[in-house]
Amino acid sequence: MNIQYKQKGFTIIEVVLVLAIAGLIFLMVFIALPALQASQRDTARKNDASIVSSWVTSYVSNNQGTFPGSNTTDTTESLTTNNIAVSNNTTKVVIKKWSTAAGSVTATDAEIDVYKGMKCGTVGSDGAVTLTAGTGSSFVTVTKLEASGGTAYCLSA
Repeated sequence: MNIQYKQKGFTIIEVVLVLAIAGLIFLMVFIALPALQASQRDTARKNDASIVSSWVTSYVSNNQGTFPGSNTTDTTESLTTNNIAVSNNTTKVVIKKWSTAAGSVTATDAEIDVYKGMKCGTVGSDGAVTLTAGTGSSFVTVTKLEASGGTAYCLSA
């Protein structure tokens, strides 16, 4: 009598094929994850610039039209982010007087710069933005983005 036994299980080729497919899926996830995180940080920085812009507008209206930093003789005034409800992606907000912002300014990473009396101009790929003269009550907020190669983000108010 001839009895055949059929073995159950996977062949080594099937196991290697499943591991290779799983490895490719993990590789794609780990490649895409840093870009996604940088994009999320950029979104938070843009939101922070909007929050700072709203804060400056509120400050001006609550202080009889006085711009933050106008009472100092220094050209810049740093504010701690405790004064303004921004995300952890922004470490410092700097108010700069309009006379220091002539022409092109470079955005600083994790910092939001506010320039009085200016309007947004062209944004370069090197992290610089050209500011043009605005009215005395206008201002811009400038910050540096991460995902798009370090370009500047300028928001006119």
